[in-house]
Amino acid sequence: MTRFAKSAFAALISLCTPLAVPLGITQAAQAADLAVYSDDDGGICGQPWVLSKITSRFSYQVHHVPHLPDVQITDFRRIHQHRYLPANDTWPIGRRYCGATVSLSDGRDRTIWYLIEEGQGFASIGDNVEFCVSGFDRWMVYNGRCRVLR
Repeated sequence: MTRFAKSAFAALISLCTPLAVPLGITQAAQAADLAVYSDDDGGICGQPWVLSKITSRFSYQVHHVPHLPDVQITDFRRIHQHRYLPANDTWPIGRRYCGATVSLSDGRDRTIWYLIEEGQGFASIGDNVEFCVSGFDRWMVYNGRCRVLR
């Protein structure tokens, strides 16, 4: 990169920074943060974004997998984290294993197991959530009775 190009790039960045705050760009940068959680942060399993992602993906699942009942998740109860595998040199992805009881729109309660993978969201931005509701893993993606996510 030439000296002129470097100085032009630096000038562009300095102009964009004051404009970023009124436009809300700093908000988006914070939302796209590669979340790093400490061992004592047990509340991530009950975060609204996690439960919302599970609810919307479950809705998609019951509408697109044949022979599943047309139900929705109406409530999450007894949310807990039962295992945490932190990222380290040999295992670069931190994982939180969570469980809960969900109430469905048909009045039944089911056990749900889910996994939050740190830094594995879209394009490695944010976190990924995988879940399994007991009785709804028709194609045995998570083995019998959601065993992979327990």
